[in-house]
Amino acid sequence: MDRSIKDTEIGVIKEKFSRMSSAVFLDYKGLNVAQVTKLRDEFRKSGVEYRVVKNTLVKHALKEHAWATGLAKTLTGMTGVAWSYEEPGAAAKVVKAFRKEKENEKLGVKAGLVDGSIIPGERVETDLASMPGKNELRAGLLATM
Repeated sequence: MDRSIKDTEIGVIKEKFSRMSSAVFLDYKGLNVAQVTKLRDEFRKSGVEYRVVKNTLVKHALKEHAWATGLAKTLTGMTGVAWSYEEPGAAAKVVKAFRKEKENEKLGVKAGLVDGSIIPGERVETDLASMPGKNELRAGLLATM
């Protein structure tokens, strides 16, 4: 990859991390094309952006953040990142629903990132996916009133 292309790509990745409310790092090893296509469709429906990224480019894009060193173990092997811009739990909810189907169990969750806090992969589905969305919070507020 040419240096100018790398710099452009690092800028794009940096911009996505600056706009996000949360990110989920995934290991898609073992999934076939049909499964990945289905996963991308589910992300799109939920307003989540998913992209397969090069680990070194992500490391360069995040190097100025204090929490970036905690992601070093996460950024190995095949990595896909799902960015949620509106609702922090949106990507985790999609992943949790996707993994419920037996043939999609191979999708691995490496880690999650919310407000500069790194969430271990095993807690993404339990903690982040269980966060109420905007509509659920609004309904709860209306019920309280």
